[in-house]
Amino acid sequence: MIVSGWNPSGYRGSGVTPPDRVEPPGSRGGLPPVRALTGAVFGAAVEVAAIVAALALYPSGLGEGGQRHGAGPRPAAPPDGTVALPGVSADSPVLLVHGLFSNRAIFHVMRRGLRQAGFRRVAVLNYNWLRDDVRGAARSLADEVERVCESSGHERVHVIGHSLGGVVARYYVQRMGGDARVHTLVTLGAPHHGTLAASVPLPLQAIRQLRPGSDVLAELAGPAPGCKTRFVAFHSDLDELIVPTANARLVHPDLRIRNVPVRAVGHVSLPLHGRVVGEVCRVLHDARVAEPRAAA
Repeated sequence: MIVSGWNPSGYRGSGVTPPDRVEPPGSRGGLPPVRALTGAVFGAAVEVAAIVAALALYPSGLGEGGQRHGAGPRPAAPPDGTVALPGVSADSPVLLVHGLFSNRAIFHVMRRGLRQAGFRRVAVLNYNWLRDDVRGAARSLADEVERVCESSGHERVHVIGHSLGGVVARYYVQRMGGDARVHTLVTLGAPHHGTLAASVPLPLQAIRQLRPGSDVLAELAGPAPGCKTRFVAFHSDLDELIVPTANARLVHPDLRIRNVPVRAVGHVSLPLHGRVVGEVCRVLHDARVAEPRAAA
């Protein structure tokens, strides 16, 4: 079942379109053509600035990316011996996963926004995109999730994955039992159905795995009955690295999904864009608020 609910407020002027809004035929994001063109030009200029900033910040993100937290008491097992799936709380950890040609530095705005929104436990996985393919990075993510849960005393976490990081996190959730640990997976410009931009002749296994029809994407398209994780996929109409841009939408019959369209925000800009960061924080807060109803 594909879920398109969770309709947070505050979309007006945010560049993020409510998933239930019906756009008039022939419109682009519901905007007049001149405004749409102006937004695209401005978004492209912001994307260039974001790329420059990401390159400048890249050296600061080298090295160990995981952030350790003081350990807390782990929840006791139910007295009847059953194994209950834990919920999430306002203090639930958030783990960030970067994409290709990137590292933890790409999340400096996202980390600040999450902490300001009340998420005190924010960690970043720094994996080696030159060496690791999707499966190898997913194994590193699995190890990091266990470390975060052990050190924080929490049983479940939220994960935010940008670009390749979204596919890595999804592989962990769907194919490695990560749905028992990940409550909500938010992806930003992740090529869930591949991207033609991955056809570039670079000798990196991770890039080949992002081509439409790759073995990894075929695995992810397979059945995933009973998957417990909620998925929220942000996709932009100005994403220059996801070709076609609709491939950043997540469509799967077995997953609980909300797709969130974003207007005039480039690929690199997605984790740096203030309004996108605000909507991500709102999504995670909404997941926590909805938890008691889901448990009931």
